[in-house]
Amino acid sequence: MRALMMLLCLMSAAAHADETPQGWGLPQLMQSLAQVQSSQATFRESKYLSVLIAPLESSGTLSFEAPGHLEKHTLKPKAESLVLNHGVLTIDSPARNIKRTLVLQEYPAVWAFVESIRSTLAGDLPTLQRFYKIKLKGNAGRWSMRLIPLDQRTRQVVSEIVISGRGARITEIETSESGGDHTVMTIFGETP
Repeated sequence: MRALMMLLCLMSAAAHADETPQGWGLPQLMQSLAQVQSSQATFRESKYLSVLIAPLESSGTLSFEAPGHLEKHTLKPKAESLVLNHGVLTIDSPARNIKRTLVLQEYPAVWAFVESIRSTLAGDLPTLQRFYKIKLKGNAGRWSMRLIPLDQRTRQVVSEIVISGRGARITEIETSESGGDHTVMTIFGETP
């Protein structure tokens, strides 16, 4: 019986070894992401707040131009735009009468959050490592990166971000806030 259990364990390990190409890891993932120069997608976002019974739902479009232009246009339930252009974030929310421009270096926690997405899309590993401890799981076909903020001020806002994908496509971004709330963005079509 013991020999049978050992054989099953060895067979399982061999099967999993075939799933991950030899030498695939974080540098190879980031290199494949860096090959994507532009893309567009749609998203659905669910925000789970402890004060609400049901999540807040939104949807819209995403677009990315390497290395530093990222746009998130929320279409439902209310129009809102977030545009990142080389370190400057513009927020435009007509329904809330907000139009702001932020130089990200002046807002470290916001900068770190924005870089989790921008650096991943651009395949910019040095910048991502500047802000986060990174734990990668999976293989080239299906992977997830767990990002733990290095900066104490960022950890007071965001406890972790998990970015999942397939190949050079991001399919989901889950953000867990330090207070217990969390957001799940599911990305459809091309990766932004």
